[in-house]
Amino acid sequence: MLFFKHISKTATPAISIRLTKAQKWKLGISIFFGKIIGLLIVLFAMKVIPSLLATKAYAGDTYTPHETSMINSINTVWTLVAAFLVFGMQAGFIILEAGFARARETVNVLMECIFDTCLCGLLFYAIGYAFMFSHGNGFIGMNWFFLQGTPATYETTGIPLLAHWIFQYAFADTCSTIVSGAMIGRTAFRGDILYSIGITGFIYPIIGHWAWGPDGFLATMGSTGGFLPTLGQPFHDFAGSTVVHTIGGIASLAGAIVLGPRIGRIFKRDGGGMPAPHNLTIAALGGFILWFGWYGFNPGSTLSALDADGIGRVATNTTLAACSGGMLAMYMALWFGDTKGKFDLGYTVNGFLGGLVAITCPCYWVSPLGAILLGAVAGIVVWVSVNVIEYCRVDDPIGAVAVHGFAGIWGTWSLGLFASGQFGSTGPLGADNSAPLAGLFYGGGLTVFKAQVIGSTTITIATFVVTFIMMWLIKKLPHPYNLRVEEKGETGPGGLDMFDHGSSAYPAQ
Repeated sequence: MLFFKHISKTATPAISIRLTKAQKWKLGISIFFGKIIGLLIVLFAMKVIPSLLATKAYAGDTYTPHETSMINSINTVWTLVAAFLVFGMQAGFIILEAGFARARETVNVLMECIFDTCLCGLLFYAIGYAFMFSHGNGFIGMNWFFLQGTPATYETTGIPLLAHWIFQYAFADTCSTIVSGAMIGRTAFRGDILYSIGITGFIYPIIGHWAWGPDGFLATMGSTGGFLPTLGQPFHDFAGSTVVHTIGGIASLAGAIVLGPRIGRIFKRDGGGMPAPHNLTIAALGGFILWFGWYGFNPGSTLSALDADGIGRVATNTTLAACSGGMLAMYMALWFGDTKGKFDLGYTVNGFLGGLVAITCPCYWVSPLGAILLGAVAGIVVWVSVNVIEYCRVDDPIGAVAVHGFAGIWGTWSLGLFASGQFGSTGPLGADNSAPLAGLFYGGGLTVFKAQVIGSTTITIATFVVTFIMMWLIKKLPHPYNLRVEEKGETGPGGLDMFDHGSSAYPAQ
């Protein structure tokens, strides 16, 4: 400020005129509209250039090696940018979970999320990616361990396999982070290490192979010689409502049941309620970071920057489902919650997250109106699920089971209802809409819905049974490797933070 005051006193008359208030307004308006024009040019280029490279008329043409290399490079950059956005969701998970937790377990939440990220990278490199995405049989992949013997590109995508690996690593990391959410406040850190190995190294990739592997039995369901050939329809999960979120949410449910509630936790039916979150500010911020990361999660799953229409539709559907999910969860709490007449922040955040989870499966195949409707139902599902879980005396501090488990199941089923009959599949050169998916509400009958229910139910039951057994076995181990921390670690001074980590997020000043 002193610098500008000095200039205004010593400047020439011409400079003084340019710095008058009226001229500043004109200059500001000019800059603003210049930026708007620039933005419109960028958007126009994003729309037109891909159409010049690949259109419906040229989708089947043969490309020169140079053109193919350029197309693959563009798609690879898009996939990597999306991977980085998905990885950034870890920051959202950390502060969302920490905000909803109690202050005495904040360091534990942060450490669990960071450790899971590191562990997931090593396990997904060694065995996870091989189990999930390599060829094998309908149940498990059996090649590419330690990323050895891999092809240059993944299947027919044209994407370098290592670029595909890092994109899918970010997804795997998301699933493993979800699991810790319902187990906050009473899980021993060594127990967390053990179950994280089980989830990331085996449960997520092997069950995920069923739906996303090149020869998974749900991915090939309905085909000749495959699982349920008379169904004539495979299981669809575009970006992971089931593969990522239902597996993570149902594994959370199994862990929370095995662990039992936190010491001193009194449920509503017994005259108590959920302990108050220690910092709703960072919880809400974490929710918004997750929402932002979802723009890599869903649009990035096209693996194709040339599918311009698909990317735009997916991003729009993702936004609208989140909006309607947040609105409906807020109004459910307002109308029917324990604090009637109050607008509850926690339910609103979990509501838009539930909408995001639900749209993750059908985002490519539904219309914007369908996204709004299924997102609204997801908001209701989240509110109902949170209260049912509470009634069943399952201690889920952040609502992970409701948001990721039950909203994920609903989102997967919703494809069979809301698929608009307009869109088929994405590809490296653009969309192929020759065989569009149509749900019940768009004249497609129940075929797609049946496939979705079969796939979702199969994965849900398998995840719960296997995870429950794993958690139960870990809980039988002696301390300090038990799943549940010792009582003094949970109730002693400083709680889990001091007991397992020797530090507090908020040391006394």
